[in-house]
Amino acid sequence: MEVWPNYMEPKLSYKFSSMVERRLKDRKPKLIEKLELQEFSLGSCPPNLGQHGVHWVTLGEQSVMRLDFDWDTNEMSVLLLAKLAKPLMGTARIVINSIHIKGDVLITPILDGQALLYSFESTPEVRIGVAFGSGNGQTLPATELPGVSSWLVRILTETLAKMMVEPRRACFSLPSKDLRKKAVGGLISVTVVSASNLNLNSVKRNIEESPESSLVSSQSSVSLGNQIEQTFIEVELGNLSRKTNFSRSSNPTWNSVFNLVMHGDTGIIRFHLCEGGPSSVKLNYLSSCEIKMKYVADDSTTFWAIGPNSGVLAKHAENCGQEVEMVIPFEDTNFGELTVRLVLKEWQFSDGSVTMSSSSDGQFQSSIYGSSSMPLRTGRKLSITVVEGRDLTTKDKSGKCDPYVKLEYGKVLQKTKTVYHTTTPVWNQTFEFDEIGGGEYLKIKCYNAEKISDENVGSARVSLEGLLEGSCRDVWIPLEKANSGELRLQIQVAKNNAHEGYWNSSQRSFSAGWIELVLIEARDLIAADLRGTSDPYVRVHYGNLKKRTKVIYKTLHPQWHQTLEFPDTGSRLVLHVKDHNAVLPETNIGDCAVEYEMLPPNQVADKWIPLQGVRSGEIHVRVTRRIPEVQNKQKNSGRVSSLSKAHKISGKMREILKNYQGLVADGELEGLSSALSELESAEDAKEDYILSLEREKTLLVNKINDLGHEILRSSSSPSSLPY
Repeated sequence: MEVWPNYMEPKLSYKFSSMVERRLKDRKPKLIEKLELQEFSLGSCPPNLGQHGVHWVTLGEQSVMRLDFDWDTNEMSVLLLAKLAKPLMGTARIVINSIHIKGDVLITPILDGQALLYSFESTPEVRIGVAFGSGNGQTLPATELPGVSSWLVRILTETLAKMMVEPRRACFSLPSKDLRKKAVGGLISVTVVSASNLNLNSVKRNIEESPESSLVSSQSSVSLGNQIEQTFIEVELGNLSRKTNFSRSSNPTWNSVFNLVMHGDTGIIRFHLCEGGPSSVKLNYLSSCEIKMKYVADDSTTFWAIGPNSGVLAKHAENCGQEVEMVIPFEDTNFGELTVRLVLKEWQFSDGSVTMSSSSDGQFQSSIYGSSSMPLRTGRKLSITVVEGRDLTTKDKSGKCDPYVKLEYGKVLQKTKTVYHTTTPVWNQTFEFDEIGGGEYLKIKCYNAEKISDENVGSARVSLEGLLEGSCRDVWIPLEKANSGELRLQIQVAKNNAHEGYWNSSQRSFSAGWIELVLIEARDLIAADLRGTSDPYVRVHYGNLKKRTKVIYKTLHPQWHQTLEFPDTGSRLVLHVKDHNAVLPETNIGDCAVEYEMLPPNQVADKWIPLQGVRSGEIHVRVTRRIPEVQNKQKNSGRVSSLSKAHKISGKMREILKNYQGLVADGELEGLSSALSELESAEDAKEDYILSLEREKTLLVNKINDLGHEILRSSSSPSSLPY
């Protein structure tokens, strides 16, 4: 009852929502023109596991635990907004409010207990409850959207079958330590080495029943004779696909290397074995296999695949740059096997940091592929040079390609010249952009110039997070939605001269100013308690300083209206929103960073900041960089004297401690929790008071120094009085 709502439900809801959203958009029924997933929550009721006992069985060389799975809940909430197609038109709300899933689950320990693989033994029984409504929330009869319920059941069943029905398995990691980082993408090098023991009879059967593949251009069977024609491997990761060279052998060798970009903390690399030739019109699908990979919270990576006789193959890379070799069988029985080598070059994280293969000690660096939701600093110029391209493809049968590149950054569009009759163009064109906030991507699209309509030959997104002034990033960017092709970019950043004077002045003010942070409120926080609410408070980290707000009980929309102050040292300002708990460990319900460095002195920035690491939640703050020299002196007139304020804080702390001793004697846990919270607030007030004293001291010392300089100037000037 505690583990499911606090730990498993948020993670599973986040994982399955993105998975289901993709499937829904790809498989819409004809009566729905557009579909948007607006809410996804599995609810607070956990599934029942092992009600009829737990059994250990041996499958091959693997020890596997089998237990029954029964999930019947009416507390889930999945809200879909559908734009209806003709003849219905208009919009409708589709609400999934109950679900029933029943089957047997297999759990397999791997890598000496470092992870568990789990899957359904066979396709489970699935039922869902669906309600329909219009834009004003009125319930409509189910007949208004015929076939939607059965379509949703089919989508859910197919998704489960593709992801976690034997022999396809999902992975749950059990790391020795948790670095509490959220991976948002990665860069992996894949080497397709060779295939061996390809079975001719299996080839003939598979051509007649070819599954979907992006390379299948004909489903007709062909006569193979007694030997395999030229074969190649298509490598697929998300929307990115690459092709090896051709090899004519029953034991072909390719040794083709590809750099692939992965979005998210998990990925599936699929390998499709196909037959044809460089000039062939018909490309025949033969078989396929896949490797799954996942980021682990201790900064390692787990790889797993379907092994011989539907067994398990698993490998573990402890750090980026470590090579993993896997020999995986093709999915058809006795067909053959594929040898690949994998090197995870880098993982990128939601805070903009990245673990790279060049950092053997796990040091964080900035990545050109990173995807970060942290705001970027403004006031700098980006210089982006489109250098060259290679291995570009075109649909033109003659192979003719006249490529050019479009760059989009914010609302600014730029375009290179067109280079004619080449798949390896050289542009060497440089474009300048003003760096903007909000984690904006650089979007690049490569086109083949045509007389009527230009052909899109690939695109990519590049994050410009973490660029350092004076350095140059020289990178090859693989094109997505293309069989091959890469673009080489050189990216530099420089300080904008128009902001230089302000930047220098703000740097000088660090020693004399302070940061004023007002924590106003939050909204749409996740529920961390069984009752569907939270007891939120905010812990603020600024360099080595830590402060916190008061606790607001039983709400997802707290209001604090508390002001905290820190000496302006240029440190990173991070907010951690937590759920207060007197007995159990406190739950993290989101965090974010507050950018303040580029604010003009004494100018207030009022902003809503999305919380990271959770599916919903925002926090409302006001932040100001205060500079003493330009403060309004009248503010001090109504303040309580320093002595009376010190007596007030001391008296309050003595009163709290006295109350605390009484609660300890009575054994009241809830009262102790509140008393501790009050004591921490009093400690914060004491720190604020000490900080104000330090600030007044600094201001006084500055004035004394100014006065000393004035006296020295006066004493060094010639006297106008006679001797």
